[in-house]
Amino acid sequence: MNLPNLITIGRIISVPLIIWLIVSEQALPAFLVFVAAGVSDAIDGFIAKHYAQATELGSYLDPIADKLLLVSIYVALGMQEILPAWLAILVVSRDVLIVGGFLLAWLLGRPAQVVPLMVSKVTTVVQIVLAAIVLGALGFDVDVEAVVVLLIWCVAALTIVSASAYMRIWVQHMANGNGHHD
Repeated sequence: MNLPNLITIGRIISVPLIIWLIVSEQALPAFLVFVAAGVSDAIDGFIAKHYAQATELGSYLDPIADKLLLVSIYVALGMQEILPAWLAILVVSRDVLIVGGFLLAWLLGRPAQVVPLMVSKVTTVVQIVLAAIVLGALGFDVDVEAVVVLLIWCVAALTIVSASAYMRIWVQHMANGNGHHD
């Protein structure tokens, strides 16, 4: 167990705290913990890459921590009716589709290579930006409704495009063994 992995585990442990803060309507502390989680993600990645501390465990833990954090925040914000429930369902469904497809391919003896698509990276960034802006706006009592509405539609569109791209790759992979999967 090295420092980057411990930082990642700390990020995973922060998820219940962030969710509790959101459902307790403590938006500013939730925003601050979310920002700290984001900074910790950058720090553990920097340490792993620049100090030769990348591990196989870390290569699994880091994306799990990221997915767990984002999905949980979207569920909490949807349940609190801060973000539309349909958006939370869409975000969660995309990740379940990707992980489920990966697991199904593995169970069927056709494991897929894990290669994140550019559209997936952009989707994740926009999802993070929306969550940060919503939590920050609530925490600092700032009205950014127009920006939030725009970002909601951007997240929705990107999430659908990303899910569709992975579905196409998965179908190709399962049909002929080619393709990559996240």
